[in-house]
Order: sequence, then C-alpha cells, then structure tokens
Amino acid sequence: MLSSGKAKKERRNPNDPARFIGKIAVTKEGEAAKIENYLDTDKVEEEALYDGMYAVTTDLLDDDVKDILKVSEGRWEIEECFRIMKTDFEARPVFLQDDNRIKAHFLICFLTLVIYRYLEKGLGHSFTCETILDKLKTMNFADIQEQGFIPLYTRDKLTDALHRICGFDTDFKFITKSQMKTIQKKSKGRK
Repeated sequence: MLSSGKAKKERRNPNDPARFIGKIAVTKEGEAAKIENYLDTDKVEEEALYDGMYAVTTDLLDDDVKDILKVSEGRWEIEECFRIMKTDFEARPVFLQDDNRIKAHFLICFLTLVIYRYLEKGLGHSFTCETILDKLKTMNFADIQEQGFIPLYTRDKLTDALHRICGFDTDFKFITKSQMKTIQKKSKGRK
C-alpha cells in the first residue's frame, strides 16, 4: 500500500491494513506540504500487544465471565439458524399484517428449525441443510389404484439414514394402505 501510494481506509473493515498507515501533511516547521504516507510502527506495536487475544464487549456485568464467553462462542450457531431460516426455509419476506398471523408464521418457522436441528443431529451432521431439504422434497409416492404406494425416489445414503432415524423404510417396497397408515401414526408419535 505504501509503495503504490493507495492507502485509502475502508471504514467498514476493522481489520483493514490501512489502519497502520499514517499521513504527514506538514513540514517540521509546520508549513503545509505534500501528503506523505508512512508505516505507523507505534500502532503496529500497540496492536501486537493483543495478538492471540479476542475481545468481547457486553453489558452483562452481573454474569459470570465463563457464561458470557460460552454465549459468545456459540454465536455462530445462532447466526447459522437465522441464515437457514432466511435462505433454506424462505421465512422472509413476510406479507402479513395481523399480529396473530405474524406470530403464527414465526412460530411455524421456529418449530421447523427445531425439527430440522433434531433431524440434523440424528443424521450425525453428515449432510447439508440444502441436501436434506432437497431430498425430503423429492420423496414422493405413486398411489397404485387404491391398493397402496410405491416410492418415486431413488434410494441413497441419505434416504437410508432418514429411514434409520425415523424407524421405518419406504424406499424399496410396495406399501399397502394399512402399512402407510401405520407409518403415519408412528410419525405422529402414536402406537
């Protein structure tokens, strides 16, 4: 940056290396001069004191430091949940105006996220959210003349894992109407 003369600071980036470049625009006598950039070694040394440290700012003055750090370390998971809700679950934009409907919408989104997280944990975090959702969307069945169902999707590692954690198989056999009712009851927690 010094050799090119382009040391414009990016205000949005706190890690911008331009923060270590100082400017001189006056001579030793105090007269106006051509602007010269230099490496501010004092700033470099001052920041070097904090190398390997991570600062956390909080207003939770009465909480234990360990609890504050635990919350801070888990922040990425919270941000990932918001990303999943906004992108994969398409929870936004919301075109609702009635308070009850808005609350219901976000309750459904939250419950969906909770169910997804349990499913993700049951799958051992082996698949991405997009992969799981895409697979669930394609797991359709054909109704065979009121006799039963056959799967229209291809069996793979993910379908096998889903069947394992759900406790039933649907991907390689004909399923009678009564078997499908049993599966539906089981999926709702009934015997």
